[in-house]
Amino acid sequence: MRDIAALIAQAEQELSQSVWPRFDTTYYVAFERVLNAFTQQRIGEEHFASVTGYGHDDLGRAALDAVFAHALQAPAAIARFQFVSGTHALCAALNGCLQAGDAMVSLTGAPYDTLEEVIGLRGDSPLSLRRRGVAYHQFDGLDTAADDALKTAKMAYLQRSRGYSLRRTLTIDDLDALCRQIRAIRADIIIMVDNCYGEFTETREPTAVGADLMAGSLIKNPGGGLVPTGGYIAGRRDLVGQCADALTAPGIGSAGGYSFDLTRLAFQGLFLAPGVVREALKSMTLAAWLFEQAGYDVAPRFDEPRGDIIQTLTLGDPQRLETFCGLLQAASPVSSAVKPIASEVPGYGDPVIMAGGTFIQGATLELSADGPLRPPYAAFLQGGLTYAHARVALARMLQAL
Repeated sequence: MRDIAALIAQAEQELSQSVWPRFDTTYYVAFERVLNAFTQQRIGEEHFASVTGYGHDDLGRAALDAVFAHALQAPAAIARFQFVSGTHALCAALNGCLQAGDAMVSLTGAPYDTLEEVIGLRGDSPLSLRRRGVAYHQFDGLDTAADDALKTAKMAYLQRSRGYSLRRTLTIDDLDALCRQIRAIRADIIIMVDNCYGEFTETREPTAVGADLMAGSLIKNPGGGLVPTGGYIAGRRDLVGQCADALTAPGIGSAGGYSFDLTRLAFQGLFLAPGVVREALKSMTLAAWLFEQAGYDVAPRFDEPRGDIIQTLTLGDPQRLETFCGLLQAASPVSSAVKPIASEVPGYGDPVIMAGGTFIQGATLELSADGPLRPPYAAFLQGGLTYAHARVALARMLQAL
């Protein structure tokens, strides 16, 4: 254990001089923007109470939307507890923007597994985009074929995080360049970004660099570890309105819906989010440094640019993946005695193993790991509400390994 303690001390010395100051800069910029959102909307205790039933005239819900829009650098937003996941928010956004005869072009390869049935890449749901007459085209970046597809498409779709692939996560600079290139091909196309895991990891958000719409989960970055459920959609006002109609009903849109007395937690979680994301980024760079030193194949490396809170370790073997997740589970504050096993999970095409000793089920802003049981058997490590937890957990894992 003394050797691992020395290794962590060496890592912290190097990281504190090279990488972590960037995270501090991002934190201060993002936090001030969030604080300004609160003060400009004059948030008070009157915004914490929910209106029951239809939720008409809910001051808190309307103010929360405005605060989210400002914090995420978008003209408009809806933050709703009726979204059961980030996938649900993305689905509502796609359904709100795409109709029969439209085409959607993914420029970041295959989407996250849980969107496959939404699009119609797996299964045969009559509610999938393909069954409803929306064409889908997929490319790994821009090329001649992608350019041609964009010329007649309604939407260009960009997934910021890597999902369960090993491609590089898109940074804001990447998204900025892509948006400019897409606009040069077709100026009026809708550019939509899956922003899950990416909020507050950099000083700007996708809607500040040309994206028309983005969506994510409240139990990831923007919930700050406090919000127990929900998702958000942010972007152009007209598009957000259409997405709100897809969530509720035309004519109701964003004007209805009970907030379940969770509005205060959503405000407080957003207020804390930039700081908690900094803790997660520090945690993941420590993991990258330590596991690379231990001989593991890590991505990104500790000193590479980061656009999300995920650290990937390619393990190459299902037993190693199970062992890794089991060790993390044992170092978790909740259900530490539980042994994670691979199983079928709704929305996924392969069995998935998840180390989820978290206070909120599936909250990947908390220190957790998961991975599909398929080659190359990679573990997707993410989060960390506090750096101290990640530091202790990583030390225990390395000692056991």
